[in-house]
Amino acid sequence: MSILDWHVAERPREKLLSVGASALSDAELLAIFLRTGAAGRSAVDMARDMLLQTGGLRALFDREPQDLVQIKGLGPAKSAQLLAILEMARRYLSADLQQRPVLASPKATRDFLQLRLAGRPREVFCALFLDAQNRMLAFEELFEGTIDGAPVYPREVVRRVIQHNAAAVIFAHNHPSGIAEPSQADHRITDRLQQALALIDVRVLDHLVVGAGVSVSFAESGWL
Repeated sequence: MSILDWHVAERPREKLLSVGASALSDAELLAIFLRTGAAGRSAVDMARDMLLQTGGLRALFDREPQDLVQIKGLGPAKSAQLLAILEMARRYLSADLQQRPVLASPKATRDFLQLRLAGRPREVFCALFLDAQNRMLAFEELFEGTIDGAPVYPREVVRRVIQHNAAAVIFAHNHPSGIAEPSQADHRITDRLQQALALIDVRVLDHLVVGAGVSVSFAESGWL
């Protein structure tokens, strides 16, 4: 049955406009993006199959570009559109962090880092460089490693902090395993970075470890 044969209140697009996007399921949201189904199958049916095939909405978004085009129902055009949507979301959250103090919007910070880091196949160590009002000056991926670690060089971090004239910094890295629990190595490098930056009067406000849909904050856990 076509979506056009559904009751108006049940059609995803009309439902979104009447009660808001948060009321829609993942499949309904994806169906709006897909726009059309196939012979004898609605866009919602196709969206449900796609989510089952990939393991859910986050797993779909975490796919590499070359893998997206292989998913039945996407192809090059829709894969490009999906990647564009993700990049717009990243830029929206980045702009939000630049306009107000990062510590005043912890959810935006976590959402931004989730979009940047969750699902990456290798560990990536990043930094948010902040001004004296804790607004983001820049975000950089500083080091990339393997599936279970990334080398971090305090000297290079200090150099980048000075180049950005940052007054504070928030570190973040992902765990490709999806488990956000910090390792002993994570604690050790955080201590080393904090000590190195204290010598130039730069504060380490937090270190977030990003997993699958969740992140652990050193600051909130009392480790800083």
